[in-house]
Amino acid sequence: MTLDLTDPIFHDEIKAREWLENYRWPNGPYCCHCGSLRVAPMGGKSGRPGLYHCPDCRGQFTVMTNSVMESSHIKLAKWVLAIRLMASSKKGFSAHQLHRSIGVTYKSAWFMFHRLREAMSDPSAPPIGGEGKIVEADEAYHGRKKAPSEMPAYRQGRPYLKGGKNGGAQKRPIVALVERGGEARVTHMGHVTAKNIGAFMAKNVDLKSRLNTDESKLYTTLGKDFASHEVVNHGAKEYTRGDVTINTAEGMFGVFKRGMVGVYQHCGEQHFQRYLDEFTFRFNNRTKLGAEDSERAIKLAQGMEGKRLTYRRIAGQGEGVEGGAGSGGTV
Repeated sequence: MTLDLTDPIFHDEIKAREWLENYRWPNGPYCCHCGSLRVAPMGGKSGRPGLYHCPDCRGQFTVMTNSVMESSHIKLAKWVLAIRLMASSKKGFSAHQLHRSIGVTYKSAWFMFHRLREAMSDPSAPPIGGEGKIVEADEAYHGRKKAPSEMPAYRQGRPYLKGGKNGGAQKRPIVALVERGGEARVTHMGHVTAKNIGAFMAKNVDLKSRLNTDESKLYTTLGKDFASHEVVNHGAKEYTRGDVTINTAEGMFGVFKRGMVGVYQHCGEQHFQRYLDEFTFRFNNRTKLGAEDSERAIKLAQGMEGKRLTYRRIAGQGEGVEGGAGSGGTV
C-alpha cells in the first residue's frame, strides 16, 4: 500500500495523538498506572491536550505513558511516521535515512528504531505448528562474533562446512523455526547445540507438528519427539522431495541477510536479537497472512504498550536486564 505523506497523522500532533489513542485504547482510555476506567481529560490551566487524570490512583498519564515512547521529547507525528516506515520496509529502514527524512538527530533516530524493535518483540507468543502442520527448522550464521570461538585442535586444517574464514565458529548463530504458511520464531544463540535447540523448540513448537530439517545431526534425536521428522539431504544437492523442504526458512534468512548487508551494514552483537525481532515481526505480519502496511503499523503501535527501553538502567532493575515486556531495558 502506498504511503500517503499528506495524511494529517504524519504532520499534525492532534491527529497523530488521536491515531495512537485509537489503536492503543480501542475501547476508550484507561489508567496506565492502576488500570481504572474512571479517567477523564485534565482541564483548566494545568491540563494539556492528551493528558488524562485518574481519580482512583490520582495519577496522570498520556498515550506515551508505560510504552516505548515514554519520556521521549520527539513529536508524536514523527513517531507515527517512523512506525509506518519501519513497518512497511521489507528489508529495513536505516536510522541514517530516518534522521534525514524526518529531521531528528541520528542518535534520536537510532534510539527510536531500537524502541520500535522492542515493541516488535513478542516473548509470550504461542507455539507454532500443530497437528497436520509442517514446521521447518534451520540454522544460519551471520556477522562476526564479539568473542570468536577458538577452533578445536582436532579441526586444525579442516575448515568448517559453513562459509567464512573459520566457518560458523566465528559467526553469530541464528536458529529459525518456521511454520509452513504461518509464523516464525527466530533467536540468536551463543552456541548451537542439540540441547539449546531442543529447549527453544520445546517452548515454541507444538510436538504434534511434522518437522522438516536438513541432514544436520543436531536434529537426529530431537526429531523423535515430533509426529514425524523428514529430512532433505543438502549434501547430496537435494533441496525438496515432495512437500519435504526447508526453503521457507532459508527464504526468510535470505531476506534478513539482504537487509543486514544492504541496509544496516553493521550491527553490534549486543543488539543482534533486536534486528532478528524486527524481521520476524514483518514476516509474521506479511501480506500472505492478511497484513498490509497499514495493518502492520497498527499492530506495531499496539505492541508498544507495557514496554520500556532506556539508555540508563532504571533503579531497582537487576543486572543484565535488556528490554522485554514490562521491563526497564537499556541499550
